[in-house]
Amino acid sequence: MTAASSPRALASDLCCGLENLPVPVLNEVDNDCLPPLQYTPENVAGLGEDLDPTEISLPGCECFASSCEQDACTCLQRYLRAYDDNLCLVDFKETGYSRPVFECNIMCKCSEACKNRLVQRGLTFKLQVFKTSKKGWGLRTLEPIGRGRFVCEYGGEVISLPEASRRIRSQNCVDMNFIIAVREHLSNGKILETYVDPTHIGNVGRFLNHSCDPNLYMVPVRVNSLVPRLALFAARNIAAEEELSYDYSGKFKNLQKEATTKERSIGEGRALKSCYCGAQSCTGFLPFDSSLYNLEDKSNVI
Repeated sequence: MTAASSPRALASDLCCGLENLPVPVLNEVDNDCLPPLQYTPENVAGLGEDLDPTEISLPGCECFASSCEQDACTCLQRYLRAYDDNLCLVDFKETGYSRPVFECNIMCKCSEACKNRLVQRGLTFKLQVFKTSKKGWGLRTLEPIGRGRFVCEYGGEVISLPEASRRIRSQNCVDMNFIIAVREHLSNGKILETYVDPTHIGNVGRFLNHSCDPNLYMVPVRVNSLVPRLALFAARNIAAEEELSYDYSGKFKNLQKEATTKERSIGEGRALKSCYCGAQSCTGFLPFDSSLYNLEDKSNVI
């Protein structure tokens, strides 16, 4: 084994003590170090966005029980129970999870042990950031994770659409893009969009790689604010030492169509970035979203 390929423990805790559990960093591939990152366990306010994700804007329940019950809790009556007794997402399905998820929050009278408090508790599984051979840095679990369990959050700066567009336009064709656009379709036909950028301020979710056959699924979860926290749940049982991944396109299975000529020219080649997920269903390329290059026809977005 050469010196360049010797395993190097780069950090005992990426999170600097800000999570329930430390997240070590290991490089068994080369001599690269982690890029600079200001760690934050959850979303923070970024440029251009009017809504502050740290602002308390949701009402609380009056339950004094250790755990809220469906017939007595105003939170559960308003939004229905999201988690079962095993702390798994209720009625989780591979085709998606469309029901809104609202947890009890800081204004609620119930205890911290309430089963309607999950994402807000942070990490409960031992994770590790590691260097991959082809995909840069990645994230894996050091212990088994059951299907439907909460794994981690994709947290960072919550920014506006114009700011997200400005940032992505400033990237060149070799830059990594960490900006995620989450679109929630409302019953009135409007689309609620949230843009999160963990490039410089973020958490462990920043190191998740794409897979066309992922083992995680992203669900917007609201706690204290109307700004959603982007929670990642296990789509199936996950073994210890397995790399964690989700579908960058927002689907559980990547059904991305072939990029158009317009998308290729707008993205300056980004649509042709190769995918190395290794799945049998791999499309060969990473998902590409051209919407941040064209701010026209956004009248139905809020």
